[in-house]
Amino acid sequence: MKTIQNPWIKLKEYIVAEDYDLINQLQERCIEVDGTALKLELDYKIGVRPEKNAGVQNINEFMYFDGEQLIGYVGICSFGGPWEVNGIVDPDYRRQGVFTKLFEQVLAEWKRRDSGSMLLLSDRKSESGQKFIAGTGAQYKHSEYEMYLKADAPIATQDQFSGITYRKATNADAKEISRQNAIYFDDEYNENDFEETEQDNQEVIDHTEEMILPEEEEKRGMTSYLVEKDGQIIGKVNLQLTSKLGAIFGLGVLPEHRRKGYGRALLLMAIEKLKEANAQEIMLQVAAENSNALNLYKSCGFVETSTMDYFELK
Repeated sequence: MKTIQNPWIKLKEYIVAEDYDLINQLQERCIEVDGTALKLELDYKIGVRPEKNAGVQNINEFMYFDGEQLIGYVGICSFGGPWEVNGIVDPDYRRQGVFTKLFEQVLAEWKRRDSGSMLLLSDRKSESGQKFIAGTGAQYKHSEYEMYLKADAPIATQDQFSGITYRKATNADAKEISRQNAIYFDDEYNENDFEETEQDNQEVIDHTEEMILPEEEEKRGMTSYLVEKDGQIIGKVNLQLTSKLGAIFGLGVLPEHRRKGYGRALLLMAIEKLKEANAQEIMLQVAAENSNALNLYKSCGFVETSTMDYFELK
């Protein structure tokens, strides 16, 4: 273990190329030593840019240095829901309170922004990560499997794709995407929340402010598609290509269109699009309790590579 000689903390709203390189090097070292998965979303974050001359609005990046060497990092991600918080410490500098000090900064920012609950993430195999989260009092929420395409995907027939098209979403589709995300990922979703009325449209306005805008997401490398069958929306999917890794997120079929083979068609079309974009590897994430999706992904050549546990801190 190395003793920290010249500690200092850098707080930033967003990362730039220099930060990305330092954090990514630390991430690769931790993965090599620990053999565990991380979800820092660096490739997504590098596309974030605040408005010019807006000043620092919120702190999302917390970096701990010893002199010029980055030895710890915690980052906040928000995808329209609760914060997702994940971090790392250099194996040579552990057990010196680095992560604790960074997390104290995160808690202070959380209270300042009054952002509701947050989700703390840890690979199930990370004993130190699981132990730290247990000490915060956060309660287990759910788990996600990370899966990689390890075998050739089945060859789709023209009948499967017949009449199905991918349409790139625009900001005008933000409400529809938000509605579908709520259906697929929020058990407490109420469709009436997204119905505008003359008497009470304040709730709709509040939802609109929280919506993720597809054209802004595309600038960060995440492209949203609405999937249509004969001109009628049946589902959605998000595709991301960073370096040579293609990722599939948020894939879902609307309840009234399920059990018709559309989920498999959406997945195979997503794989095809990423391969056309020269993705050398393809991955996705799926909730552990979603057995139907899990079985679908396995049948199309995906294999579980890690399990990420989510804990909610209120």
